Amino acid sequence: MSANKTGAGFMILAMGAFALEDSFFKAATQLTSVSSALIAFGLMGLVIFASLSLRAGEAVWHPACLKRTMLIRSAFELMGRLFFGLALAHAPLSSTSAILQAAPIVVTLGAIFIFAEAVGWRRWIAMALGFLGVLVVIRPGFESFQITSLYALLATIGFAGRDLATRASPPAMSTAQLGSLGFAVLTVAGLLLSALEGTVPSLPTGQSLLLTAGAAIVGVLAYASLTRAMRAGDVGFVAPYRYTRLVFALLIAFTVFGERPDPLTLLGATIIVLAGLYSFSRARSAGSGQ
Repeated sequence: MSANKTGAGFMILAMGAFALEDSFFKAATQLTSVSSALIAFGLMGLVIFASLSLRAGEAVWHPACLKRTMLIRSAFELMGRLFFGLALAHAPLSSTSAILQAAPIVVTLGAIFIFAEAVGWRRWIAMALGFLGVLVVIRPGFESFQITSLYALLATIGFAGRDLATRASPPAMSTAQLGSLGFAVLTVAGLLLSALEGTVPSLPTGQSLLLTAGAAIVGVLAYASLTRAMRAGDVGFVAPYRYTRLVFALLIAFTVFGERPDPLTLLGATIIVLAGLYSFSRARSAGSGQ
């Protein structure tokens, strides 16, 4: 099997695992508070990745964690994790996942201003259409508008900022070290939310604890698969398979949570995905000199 096909396979596996992670977490928040689920999820993932680092004979915390770039990355990750947790708990999984698909478009926009990347007019149009798709899903100013959808939008901005900062992160940091840092930030997000709610930090129990553990296990699988995918093949070939996450999410939303996305939500999701795929296609053509 070619490197690109291997990368695509791992990307699809990662997106399926991320969709399962989201569903486990959403189910857990129906039985416990969002802050409790975030704290437990973060601690479990941290223990798993820390164990992987120790097994590999490396330090759990890389010295670069305290450098400016990584602190910025952690701040954006905190934003993304916090608001994504709130979105999963309070907004439909289908619309949350649809809005999240705009993250690569936001990353491209950020790269233009931060890394001075050159982008042609076609990709500018694709980005504009992608943001139009987000507006179709959210529908601000209309009767069907749900303010909880803004959680997903803020999470998308947070995750895009994290991905941009990751480009400048030290290559010496291993996947396990990045994972430990990410899940530590997730724990901090839960503690912060608990403080904002004025509640005492706590851990879920019973079924909610089992669901959170399921989210942590498939989350680690998803993170590892995503890393393997991005290292196995060409980014331009592998990255578009990120959009399979929306397919998995819609299937889970329909079968597990009984969601029935309305036509406008599906239209907005389609616009976002098509705009993203076209943007990836143009970037790949530019990279090959076509």
